[in-house]
Amino acid sequence: METIKEVSYEMLTSQETRHNPTPLYQQLRTSEPLVRLQMPGGTQAYLLTRYDDALQILKDPRLLKDSRQVLTPEERQKLIRNEEAAELLTRHMLSSDGMDHTRLRNLVSKAFTPRAIERMRDRIQQITDELIDAVQEKGSMDLIAEFAFPLPITVISELLGIPVEHRQKFRVWTNALLNSNGFQDPQAKQDVHNFITYLKEFIAEKRANPDQEMVSKLIQADEAGDTFSEAELISMVFLLIIAGHETTVNLIGNGTLALLQHPDQLHKLQQHPDLVISAVEELLRYTAPVEISTQRWTSEDMELYGQVIPKGSMVMVSLLSANTDTNEFMDADQLDITRKENKHIAFGKGLHFCLGAPLARLEGQIAFNTLLRRLPDLSLDGDPKDLVWRSNLLLHGLNSLPVTF
Repeated sequence: METIKEVSYEMLTSQETRHNPTPLYQQLRTSEPLVRLQMPGGTQAYLLTRYDDALQILKDPRLLKDSRQVLTPEERQKLIRNEEAAELLTRHMLSSDGMDHTRLRNLVSKAFTPRAIERMRDRIQQITDELIDAVQEKGSMDLIAEFAFPLPITVISELLGIPVEHRQKFRVWTNALLNSNGFQDPQAKQDVHNFITYLKEFIAEKRANPDQEMVSKLIQADEAGDTFSEAELISMVFLLIIAGHETTVNLIGNGTLALLQHPDQLHKLQQHPDLVISAVEELLRYTAPVEISTQRWTSEDMELYGQVIPKGSMVMVSLLSANTDTNEFMDADQLDITRKENKHIAFGKGLHFCLGAPLARLEGQIAFNTLLRRLPDLSLDGDPKDLVWRSNLLLHGLNSLPVTF
């Protein structure tokens, strides 16, 4: 087997790899589990692909999320493709360490406890049924645009207090932010600016006219002296919008495709809807809604596999690869909705474990059971080879998923 010493962003996000990532990641895990990754703009990162390494890196205190702690201003400047976005949209808990991370996480954590999320069950079920009501007579739909996206964006918008008429804008704006070329394209730059402007105006409106939803509560916490800067507040709302829907969009889209491609598993879930909890966990493992962890930075020189990773280096983990590592999961390349031992890391691990995991899980459980109950003859409309995957390294998801029923 040929040893791969370096991979590129383009290689990992190509349609060929996205359609079938297993061969590449299997080769990397076997021959080069620590590989250099060339990012857009010439930045070099280090990518780890084995499950055991992923656990170590995601919990290692020597890896920091805030690049300001390890990079010089000149080094950070080379990475910044949009100063306005970098300043306002990277001051949230996912880009913080230590006490800053704890402070920011504590300010929002109560809204995402399992008990708080369980209280949302009936409303999530209602939204899910309304979305299916809207398409049932047509006999077909784009499952991403008409179901997988509107379900979680509606839920998180209601949680934050965002008016219903504004929600569709977020699909355009988040795509612009997550696109690898987004900061070079003039329209994408404008979309990013519009997103930031919206957040500023939305928060100003909530200051003037508070309600009982989360953003108003965050503002009130800030005003009560909980040391929430304006930039942190904007950045936190941004994170909650993005993380509050993107993972679930991909879980529902990728998961539905996986079930359609494994009809035995689909029929098993239809016949035994009580399997939905283990089914969602298996779909999270198998379909990897988030492909690559967000970046971390070495606070000191680190040695792995005989290589020295210099201080200030960008390090990432392939969650998709780790979750299909045959050393951790028996028959890792097989979809098994009854899998018992399933310690997947689709939501990360350690201090930065996804705060919204209980919400994503509940949305997925309701979405899959409702889809299969109300649209029992659901099928893919077209050849799976013609499906187009999003060209973003962080997220692993489809642009669209045409289905009939």
